[in-house]
Amino acid sequence: MTDTTGFNAQRRSFLKMTATAAAVGTALGTGLATMPAWADEKIGYPEKPQLTFGFIKLTDMAPLAIAYEKGFFEDEGLYVSLQAQANWKVLLDGVVGGSLDGAHMLAGQPLAATIGYGTKAHIITPYSMDLNGNAITVSNQVWADMLPNLPKQPDGKPVHPISAKYLKPVVEEFKKEGKAFKMGMVFPVSTHNYYLRYWLAAGGLNPGFYNPVKGDTSGQLNADVLLSVTPPPQMPATLQAGTIDGYCVGEPWNEQAIVKGIGVPIITDFEIWKNNPEKVFGMTAEFVKKYPNTAVRVVKALIRAGHWLDENNNANREEAVKILSKPQYVGADASVIAKSMTGTFEYEKGDTRKVPDFNVFFRYNATYPFYSDAVWFLTQMRRWGQIPAEKTDSWYKETAKSVYRPDIYQRAAMALIAEGKFKPAQFPNFATETGYKPATANFIDGITYDGTKPNTYLKSFSLGLKGDQTI
Repeated sequence: MTDTTGFNAQRRSFLKMTATAAAVGTALGTGLATMPAWADEKIGYPEKPQLTFGFIKLTDMAPLAIAYEKGFFEDEGLYVSLQAQANWKVLLDGVVGGSLDGAHMLAGQPLAATIGYGTKAHIITPYSMDLNGNAITVSNQVWADMLPNLPKQPDGKPVHPISAKYLKPVVEEFKKEGKAFKMGMVFPVSTHNYYLRYWLAAGGLNPGFYNPVKGDTSGQLNADVLLSVTPPPQMPATLQAGTIDGYCVGEPWNEQAIVKGIGVPIITDFEIWKNNPEKVFGMTAEFVKKYPNTAVRVVKALIRAGHWLDENNNANREEAVKILSKPQYVGADASVIAKSMTGTFEYEKGDTRKVPDFNVFFRYNATYPFYSDAVWFLTQMRRWGQIPAEKTDSWYKETAKSVYRPDIYQRAAMALIAEGKFKPAQFPNFATETGYKPATANFIDGITYDGTKPNTYLKSFSLGLKGDQTI
């Protein structure tokens, strides 16, 4: 938990300062010009100023840490405590149960909860926390088995991106020996699960199906590769123990495998889907309805944090790394966190390559909650059986709109523009923005995704459920 020593005294001091400023302003006839940011009448006073937010120890929780450390929350009259959570289920339960007011979440969590897959609760997303940031790592032995068949560059290093088709012979050899090939991902509705499945399927490997109608939530039906849940910080140790043969996780837990000498990251999610959406910030719909001003002010602070992380070509990343390395945040060595946060990524030991967009927190409209991002995750839930029956295109659209809330984001952005902190060009054109990104084929298999046509998209895959198919 972030140190909140002196919290009450600090808050009393701040409120006293505010009252004094208001009195002086009134006396001088200057009114709101002397008031702090949270007194802006256009948004209104934060109804719930004292907040507790949850996170998992990953580098992409950075906007929360920066908003706290740089005082962006306090600028909005918000007094925030940040609490690390043991795993994604505990985190979700905290938000649903009310012990957490909001949290750093897997993009699939608000969607799954809202449609009733697993925990049933209406969770909304007014802010997207980042793009990219994950990778797939395999054990040293699996890498050694893959390496001879990989195409090489003139310098002898493997050509990237590496297709799962080069993993397929290794998996087949496991089968011949009567062994299961196992890989870890962080949660059944995580981006890691869907990107890992996408990569495997694109290489001709079946990652398995879910059948919730019959009570099967393992996701291993008909699987060539058995996927199971492991909390992010435990990934390296689980791989080292031989319990799994590889995993998909966010940083710094892929680079940690190199530091420990136990595995090799072989592909980033940027190479699976260029500038893919990653984590989101989630709150219950009930919280947002009850505390609308607070919700907007939270988003204002997070937008500023995301911008700080990316501004001036990532000039602040070294400082961010030092902050994230603190035990109350990620708690990994700064040198490990810096490997990806400062624009590089090390695949096998000594093979460090420039990946300037491995972590994106603001540019490319990274913070805007696009409906098309929500629809993509819903298509993957349908593809692998978590959504067991066919849904209409309008269902995907309406579900996305019930969870992703660009209206809240727009209010926050417009307030920041009015305050002179941002320019309109730094955000989507709110007058014309539909919430759907242009169709893109920037996937490892070259298949085009158009968020307005989810069922057409599903039909383009040779592997996975489509139409009225069921397990």
